[in-house]
Amino acid sequence: MRSFDYVRAASVAEAVAAAAEPDAAFLAGGTNLLDLMKGGIARPGRLVDITHLPGLDSIDWQTDGSLRIGALVRNADLAHDRRFATQFPAVAEALLSGASGQLRNAATVGGNLMQETRCRYFYDTASACNRREPGSGCDALEGENQGHAVLGWSSACIATHPSDFCVPLAALGAIVELEGVAGRRQMPLTHFHRLPGDTPQRRTLCEPGEMIVAVLLPPEAAAFAAHSRYLKVRERTSYAFAVVSAAVGLEFDNGRIRAARIALGGVAARPWHCAAAEAVLVGEAPVVEAFKRAAKAAVEDAAPSGDNAYKIVLAERIVLRALLLAAAGTPERLPALPASPFASPSAALPKGALHV
Repeated sequence: MRSFDYVRAASVAEAVAAAAEPDAAFLAGGTNLLDLMKGGIARPGRLVDITHLPGLDSIDWQTDGSLRIGALVRNADLAHDRRFATQFPAVAEALLSGASGQLRNAATVGGNLMQETRCRYFYDTASACNRREPGSGCDALEGENQGHAVLGWSSACIATHPSDFCVPLAALGAIVELEGVAGRRQMPLTHFHRLPGDTPQRRTLCEPGEMIVAVLLPPEAAAFAAHSRYLKVRERTSYAFAVVSAAVGLEFDNGRIRAARIALGGVAARPWHCAAAEAVLVGEAPVVEAFKRAAKAAVEDAAPSGDNAYKIVLAERIVLRALLLAAAGTPERLPALPASPFASPSAALPKGALHV
């Protein structure tokens, strides 16, 4: 591991100033960063410890009905907050489907947004990876790429973003609050992560030294609480990242869909908000044919980046399954296997749904 300077910041302003120096990184839960450092993948010259900064570890309900989640709130604490889980059940389910209990106790909200891809070529320093070493190439293009991107990828990088948490956040219109040397600003989560283009090493729109201070959920996001789900297809049920995942929310008015929210995970370098699929459902009755059209629209722009055409079919099917389950209603109790498509009883599905 490369030698580095260690700075324990006493305030957000002090942390931002320390991290504005070249080659610096913020340290919060460390569940991803420290692994990257041990493997020689991340080599910061300075670590800025923000774990004890005041005011960043609270869940604050605002008077307008919105929610402000501090960047240092632990994933487990957020998922198990009763009011949060009631208002945003799909987000709680996504959190509980990720990693192990021990990691959820350590990982933070801000760190979840900033976590790195799990592309095996990114983690193998002997492989060419434009994301890790710009201009070196992308060995994933001709390698083992069954789990790679089918949306928003480029010839420079076909990696995917691994977060579960970010997928329902993208669906529900979450906002990221940042602070840097120029002050505080906000941006939609759907804009926060960059697609690779020709510069895959630029993963987010964060400026040097800028740090996440909070994630905000708008008041209208709670309108989907009664009909929302997060589903995740993975190679094994426990402690595995998504091959494909989907977060959906439905709001009804007189038996018709008034509004819909849909996002995909495991398919791109950022959580993929499916606005076209949402538009298909507005004004429709919650029937299988409408859900099929929306699911098809969700993957309309998808294309294989290698040996992964199956992910397009899988993404379409997981959106359809999530919509069917959301229409049936959010479960009163979280499934024993959070986010698993196999954990939900068939009785919760509309008649005939398992045969579509």
